[in-house]
Amino acid sequence: MIDLDDEERELRESYDRGEWESVHDLVAEKARYTGYAREALRKDKRLNLRISSRDLEALQKRAVEEGLPYQTLAASILHKYVSGRLQERNG
Repeated sequence: MIDLDDEERELRESYDRGEWESVHDLVAEKARYTGYAREALRKDKRLNLRISSRDLEALQKRAVEEGLPYQTLAASILHKYVSGRLQERNG
């Protein structure tokens, strides 16, 4: 038996419960979701803002931890906030 982590175990249990469905036209579905991703990631406007040096340094540090440029991390945070998907962590 393979040792699964929690996420893998959850996926396996979901599959075993029959919660997964086959995609009938995989090529079309991939194209559709590729289009969604391309549109969501398209950067067609520029934003200039001023923030404290302490906040910028913290953002840059977090970006290094995430392996991202800090501008990309900032854009991701803003996108999640405006789309209602930014969630606070307690603790």
